[in-house]
Amino acid sequence: MKRALTAAEMRSVDAASADHGMPGSVLMENAGEALTQAALKEAGQGGRFFVLCGLGNNGGDGLVVARKLGGHGRSVFVELTGEGTALQHDAARNFDALVACGVTPAPIPPELGAGQGDVVVDALLGTGLSRAPEGRIAEAIGRISAWRAAGARVVSADLPSGLDSDTGLPLSPCVTADVTLSFGYVKRGQVIEPGASRCGRLEIIDIGIPRAAEKVLTGAGVYLLEESDVRGRIPRRRADSHKGTYGHVLVIGGSWGKTGAASLAALAALRGGAGLVTVATRPEALVPVMQHAPEIMGLELVNEGALGPRDLNALLDAAEGKQAVVLGPGIERDDETWKFLGAFLEELTCPCVIDADGLNALVGHLELLQRAKSELLLTPHPGEMARLLNLTTPEVQKNRVALTSAFAKDHQVVLVLKGARTLIGRDDGTVFINQTGNPGMATGGTGDVLAGLCGALLAQGLSPEDAAVAGTWVHGLAGDLAKEQRGEMGLIASDLLLGVGEVWRRWGR
Repeated sequence: MKRALTAAEMRSVDAASADHGMPGSVLMENAGEALTQAALKEAGQGGRFFVLCGLGNNGGDGLVVARKLGGHGRSVFVELTGEGTALQHDAARNFDALVACGVTPAPIPPELGAGQGDVVVDALLGTGLSRAPEGRIAEAIGRISAWRAAGARVVSADLPSGLDSDTGLPLSPCVTADVTLSFGYVKRGQVIEPGASRCGRLEIIDIGIPRAAEKVLTGAGVYLLEESDVRGRIPRRRADSHKGTYGHVLVIGGSWGKTGAASLAALAALRGGAGLVTVATRPEALVPVMQHAPEIMGLELVNEGALGPRDLNALLDAAEGKQAVVLGPGIERDDETWKFLGAFLEELTCPCVIDADGLNALVGHLELLQRAKSELLLTPHPGEMARLLNLTTPEVQKNRVALTSAFAKDHQVVLVLKGARTLIGRDDGTVFINQTGNPGMATGGTGDVLAGLCGALLAQGLSPEDAAVAGTWVHGLAGDLAKEQRGEMGLIASDLLLGVGEVWRRWGR
């Protein structure tokens, strides 16, 4: 698991590196060497190299690249977006070294524009960006974009210039790279969207930062999940097990016209390994739900209309002896539903996944979360998260990591904020970034599958954190496997159910 740093955290690590005997000059030389090798790898036979340097440390990295490429006998054009006299410290020393090798940075003539087979090294801006690029930097970014459109490959130093290191939001203008080399550590903006797409292929490069420098990183952090972090959370099945070993999930969901939501959640719970699954729903929805699979058991909620306090006793009885509850997919709700939800959570003793209209019932009543007796796992999409926080969806999308961390910590829940690069927030404020999934999953019902899958993992004894991390990764990977078979355009939620089974097969589970 890799920790994804903010710009401030990276500055602290850099400072600590010097304290532990690793000077910035060595780190810059190592970064420049890595960039050089990446640029050479991307170049076509006889391709030229265009190195655009800013006036900070990233520019110093680029000056190292220009010197080293010249040493390889390659055709190099290097430009500095200011006067060499404005450079400081290690960047200034590398400017002098480049000049001593017979190369003086100069504006690149328009007639020498890069194209097919050429490589552009973007060393303009790094993690210190605090406002939109302007002046010569903005003009240089514009040229990089034009050269890439003409077929040149773009290699960015640490971050595509113009990308916010902490939020992953591109300022205007912003480079889109084919390859980004991240020095020492992952930066948050590289691994959440839209920054992840701007980075192209991301490579994490060891430039010699001492391990002891990591000690400055304290408190809850943000971590990029990898498959090895997830597989170990899923136990292997015992030879002497039976259906009772793997738990009974109660799905409270479905209503007339929305029976598919409850069915998908129930089927996902079965495919997720639950021993038994029961759906509690209104009489008119029960038969359509159960018709989706003979393995689904049903329980009639004999009242009519939206869930309310009158359903409390029946559902508390239904939850008795269950190992997990999934509440919300496809339910009807009204002004009374939140009252039922509060009373239900005060009495429920097994873990509960709250999704869809279960989440919408919490709007304006978040205090119910603190009164819950059981452990809670919430799975909002950005629109639902916006309603919970009384924000707009764009406001949520601009600040996904911070909002996930704060909500999970403030309300002592595990929160799964769905979307591209789904986030999992732990109750201490730690956030995990999921890497699986694809745009084909942006279709109705995939969230119901995730809720059911998480419910199944809870029922098998996983903690809410482990169920959220594993469920999210497996859900996304199932979507990726379905994409391989059907493409993105035609992918539907039920395709993920078979994909989950394929994940288990690959993992030997």
